[in-house]
Amino acid sequence: MTTTSDTQGLALHFQVRRGDFELAVDLRLPGRGVTGIVGPSGCGKTTLLRAVAGLDKTPGGRLHLGERCWQDGAQFLPTHRRRLGYVFQEPSLFEHLSVRGNLNYGWRRTPAAERHLSQEELIEWLGLAPLIDRPVSGLSGGERQRVAIARALATSPELLLMDEPLAALDPTSKQAIMPYLETLHDRLEIPVLYVSHAPEEVARLADHLVLMERGRVLAAGPLAELMTRADLPLARADDAAAVLSGTVAAHDDHYALTRVALNGGTLTLARQPRLEGQSVRLRVAARDVSLTLSQARDTSILNCLPVQVVNIEPYDNTRVTVHLDCSGQPLLARITRKSADDLALSGGQTVYAQIKTAALL
Repeated sequence: MTTTSDTQGLALHFQVRRGDFELAVDLRLPGRGVTGIVGPSGCGKTTLLRAVAGLDKTPGGRLHLGERCWQDGAQFLPTHRRRLGYVFQEPSLFEHLSVRGNLNYGWRRTPAAERHLSQEELIEWLGLAPLIDRPVSGLSGGERQRVAIARALATSPELLLMDEPLAALDPTSKQAIMPYLETLHDRLEIPVLYVSHAPEEVARLADHLVLMERGRVLAAGPLAELMTRADLPLARADDAAAVLSGTVAAHDDHYALTRVALNGGTLTLARQPRLEGQSVRLRVAARDVSLTLSQARDTSILNCLPVQVVNIEPYDNTRVTVHLDCSGQPLLARITRKSADDLALSGGQTVYAQIKTAALL
């Protein structure tokens, strides 16, 4: 398993000017786990990754990974000396080589003493055993991207950069590759910077989030917090959603249901192929949450959790977004202004959230 002695995380400061565009970023990011970098096209996400990789020289820039300095006012490590892997939107593979040949290229670039990942681990994690001796020219888009990720990791990097790695794939290929990315999330012990336009993709993989706009960082912090913060774009979007963390409590085979335990209660979902005791994430769309002053008994909605109203924000002429605290986890409800007035909702009030549907991520 790839490891790093990092206890301080990734510290970076860059200022890049190109014509009318300026990237100005000053961040401290976790030393392990996936940091999702999101924002509209042209906001500087790829420019930031290129600066981290050293592909664009940034005078005055600073980059530290733990105690190691890759760049400051006195030095600038070129890309080939930075212990990083880079996965692009379009996989750049050696077409004349097999899958194994592509992995061997990354493997041979790394001195034996610095190899922390075996080829066997990579082949297992990314499900490459059936493909290992095939030429990459005959692989599907999703298969090629898995090979590209494995080759990037074959160098045993201390940092992995992923620039919209699923953007060029069709929906079926995206769904097929996501479990492999989740495996990397669970097993890698290095920081991963993951650029994406897809909120669901980021919600499924990321632990930490950086929101960017026009070359600036709007906010950075834990995923669940930033997805629901009233002053940020994600909570104001039409598809606003919260991410809840829980544990698979039990399966009901008679009704083909799965119960997920949260701090504040239990959510019941369609039967899921997960083990009891397994940690899971649930995406709950704001539009799928209704509120009631008392716990409803005669209802077809299975999920009803006690929550506390944090605040109420206008959404449009007819609706509001209610920010809720679900036993320490943020939750959103998108309801009509009339409903909010009829219920006389106010901050600090205890109500019940009826969750029509929740998606296991």
